[in-house]
Amino acid sequence: MEDLEARKVYQILPDREAAREGYIRVVDESGEDYVYPSDLFVPVRLPAAVVRRLGGPVRSKSAAGRGTIRRVR
Repeated sequence: MEDLEARKVYQILPDREAAREGYIRVVDESGEDYVYPSDLFVPVRLPAAVVRRLGGPVRSKSAAGRGTIRRVR
């Protein structure tokens, strides 16, 4: 989990398979998406103005490879 920082806001990507297993798919500092245990995160809804200011949703570099769950331990 070296690509994550505590108390930082990260984009999540929908992943039903990961959610069924207690994981959440997160776009980390490298721009790649990985699954992490969902209990490591707190969901936050940002106002639309904040999302626009941040440049909108970020797309993962590895979105094409989301068919596989890559767990980070």
